[in-house]
Amino acid sequence: MRRRLLALLAVAAARPLATARPHRIRAVLRLVRRGAAPATRQQAAAARQAVVTVSPRCAAGRSCLHRSLATALLCRAWGTWPTWCTGVRTAPFRAHAWVAVGSEPVGEPAHERGYTPVITVPPLPPTGNRP
Repeated sequence: MRRRLLALLAVAAARPLATARPHRIRAVLRLVRRGAAPATRQQAAAARQAVVTVSPRCAAGRSCLHRSLATALLCRAWGTWPTWCTGVRTAPFRAHAWVAVGSEPVGEPAHERGYTPVITVPPLPPTGNRP
């Protein structure tokens, strides 16, 4: 029950954020990620699955920004942070948003790969390892 509620809250919080300008989204996510441990692939996949389970909109193919933001926010609610990404590809031109662990997209079908990242918000390194 608690996991479902957190997923619903993450989806709700992501909705207005998805309408913000890219620099604002990046600034908010950089702030939110503070204090979170890097997400594992399993944690990020579980968050993505929880988001698409509670939100038909996020489950739809054209809601990648909303889905990726909600997934990242849910990971943060669980104490972790994936790498949040947006990117583009050409031929034909398309934009996409996703979460990744390392450089590998999480939960993305094969036809949604091959984007060049434009904006990424990765987890922060542990406090003792920052330059």
